[in-house]
Amino acid sequence: METAFTPFASFGGGLLIGLAAVLLMLGLGRIFGATGILSGLIFPERCPEFAWRATLVLGMVMAPGLIFLATGAWPALDVPVSPLIIAIGGVIVGLGASFGSGCTSGHGVCGLSRLSLRSLVAVPTFMATAAITVFVIRHVIGA
Repeated sequence: METAFTPFASFGGGLLIGLAAVLLMLGLGRIFGATGILSGLIFPERCPEFAWRATLVLGMVMAPGLIFLATGAWPALDVPVSPLIIAIGGVIVGLGASFGSGCTSGHGVCGLSRLSLRSLVAVPTFMATAAITVFVIRHVIGA
C-alpha cells in the first residue's frame, strides 16, 4: 500500500491545528487534546466546559461537509480495514490515551510546545510504536 505525499495539505492542516491549540489556550486556558476534549464531553463534570467541547467536536464532525461546500468534492477517504478493526483500534487508542495521560494531539502539539517532560517521553513512544505497528502490519502480517 502506497501512501500519498501531500505536503501542502499537511502543512495547512498542521497550521490550523496549531492555531486552534493556541486560540484554545489563550481563550480558555485549556489544552487541545482531542481525546480529553471528547472524554469531557461524554462524561461532563462541569456545565461551562460542555459548550466549548461540544462546539469543537461538532466542528471536527462538520469539517468534511465544509470542505465539500468549498470545493464541490468530498475529502478522499480510503480505509483498507473493516469497521470492526476500526472500532477495536479506537478502543485501543482510548485505552492508550488513558494510560498515557493524554493523546497524540495533547502531548504532541501542546505538551511539546510547553516542554512537558511527560510529553517529551510520550511522543517518541507514540512514534516508535507507530513505526513498529506499520512494519508488522505491512511486512510481517502482509496486510
